[in-house]
Amino acid sequence: MRLLVELTMNEILPKEVVFERKANYYETDQMGIVHHSNYIRWFEEARLYYMEAIGIPYELMEEAGIFIPVLGVSCDYKVSVRFSETVCIYVTLESFNGIRMKCSYKVVNKESGELCSTGTSEHCFLTKNYKPLSLKKSYPEFYQILSAAVTK
Repeated sequence: MRLLVELTMNEILPKEVVFERKANYYETDQMGIVHHSNYIRWFEEARLYYMEAIGIPYELMEEAGIFIPVLGVSCDYKVSVRFSETVCIYVTLESFNGIRMKCSYKVVNKESGELCSTGTSEHCFLTKNYKPLSLKKSYPEFYQILSAAVTK
């Protein structure tokens, strides 16, 4: 575990990560438009991809005994995404204080460049016993990486 984190700290961390995905048929309604609930799932997929891109995949954190529950999520819908369209989901770490983090998302139609939706998700860090966890105190390597990845 320590090796992966140390390697990441020697690299320049991306401030924004782009996750690309194609809208599946099962995600759409009768009109062929992606159902609004799927955007929240897409945010999760993009967040997992983001964490892996900065060098601390969820699996690594869970192996260390860290849970990252969702405290809140929001999504503003701008333009519908339809079946088989490809979107790029831009993910940034908007804030992080060692105990909580907030991710931001922009869903953009790959072909047209239209902004389809924006959103955020807020999370905290817990032990396996569901107690609040300070990464700064308990996992300084993870704290350093996440602190370096914050966009603001």
